[in-house]
Amino acid sequence: MSDSINILQNEAIELLKQLIATPSFSREEEGTAQLIEQYFAEKKIVTQRHLNNIWLKNKYFDTRKPTLLLNSHHDTVKPNIQYTKDPFAPIVEDEKLYGLGSNDAGGCLVSLIATFLHFYEEKNLNYNLIFAASAEEEISGANGIEELLKQLPSIDCAIVGEPTQMQMAVAERGLLVIDCNAQGKAGHAARNEGENALYKAVEDIHWISKYSFPKISPLLGENKMTVTVIETDNKAHNVVPASCKFLVDCRINELYTFEEVMDILKTNLNSEIKPRSFRLRSTSISLDHPLVKAGLQLNRTYYGSPTTSDKALMNFPALKMGPGDSARSHTANEYIHIHEIKEGIELYIKLIEQVLQTKH
Repeated sequence: MSDSINILQNEAIELLKQLIATPSFSREEEGTAQLIEQYFAEKKIVTQRHLNNIWLKNKYFDTRKPTLLLNSHHDTVKPNIQYTKDPFAPIVEDEKLYGLGSNDAGGCLVSLIATFLHFYEEKNLNYNLIFAASAEEEISGANGIEELLKQLPSIDCAIVGEPTQMQMAVAERGLLVIDCNAQGKAGHAARNEGENALYKAVEDIHWISKYSFPKISPLLGENKMTVTVIETDNKAHNVVPASCKFLVDCRINELYTFEEVMDILKTNLNSEIKPRSFRLRSTSISLDHPLVKAGLQLNRTYYGSPTTSDKALMNFPALKMGPGDSARSHTANEYIHIHEIKEGIELYIKLIEQVLQTKH
């Protein structure tokens, strides 16, 4: 790789250190948004900001051309209690950069920034490029990429930066969260009174734990339902609960609509059920898409991802791909290898060069 790319790689690592040192919990990303704005301002590149989302176009943006979006997020989850290192101290040990958000998705974010800068001043690109650093990804918030897309020019396709070991996540399971409420009748526990809503909830939970959806996706496997929260309407030991609420996390493949899943649950559960949102549906990108073809030419493999990202909120083809490893996300003492960032930048550039050679 050229000296200019080496400079971009080193700058990306230093920027990531600054991002790690700046707390950016979901809905509290003001500091990192300002940091990203400042980074581009020092290069005399004008950015645009909408809420805590930062975006910008390549220098010779042409509305007659299709547009490729380069997107990753700059918010993080809160550090878990098992951290032994300072989550906001960007420490390098054994060529690993430690810190909250280093892997998810700071490494992807700075790699895409470097990639965007590499192409920023090129005049005769076949595609426009837009870079967007989005907020609220970790909570699927309404003021992140979903809101930002309303402000952007028309997008034809996207690379979404998430830690995939630079392999291609061509499909994602959808996320359907369902509130359930089992209804009973209050009574005194000592006198065999009432109808125990907790028992009714347990019957439904047992059904959920045993049910298997018949249609299995070759990319995403079978649907998965997990009960993650349960609570009754009272805390007294001697009162039969009149209601019992529980929460179901459903990961849905591309062979089912959310409406079909809801119909199956309504038919088989006695509890009242209510979906929180139908926003985060399963998504996929065709294996014939130029982004995927370019990746295949670079010996990248493809797979279906069990996790959900901002890709779910995009109504155009999007490829999820980035440096780092999803298995490290949200873990204590999160880290990313320095070489992963450098290789990520190199591969992103090669991938986009392949796409730019494609006539549209």
